[in-house]
Amino acid sequence: MKLHAAAILLLFWLGIFTVHTVKGSASSASSRKYSCATLSPRQLNIRNLVNYEKQQVPTDAIMFITAKGIRICVGANQQWVQTAMRRIDERRAAKRR
Repeated sequence: MKLHAAAILLLFWLGIFTVHTVKGSASSASSRKYSCATLSPRQLNIRNLVNYEKQQVPTDAIMFITAKGIRICVGANQQWVQTAMRRIDERRAAKRR
């Protein structure tokens, strides 16, 4: 009888551990960074952009984040992209003062 109870207890703890491990894997997968798979050919309105992230994999790109939280990837080598990044940096520096 004691062996039977020990086996049931072991299976119970194994089940709890498995559920905990699966939940941990699923939540860490959702916290991965976004990746630029495609690039937008359009020039964006700089006034609507609040942040950016540099991406180098799978392609060299800049991911702009709008005031509404929309993420848009563009090519990093465009002149307007460099200007937009500089303006965002200037706005951040002005807020810190």
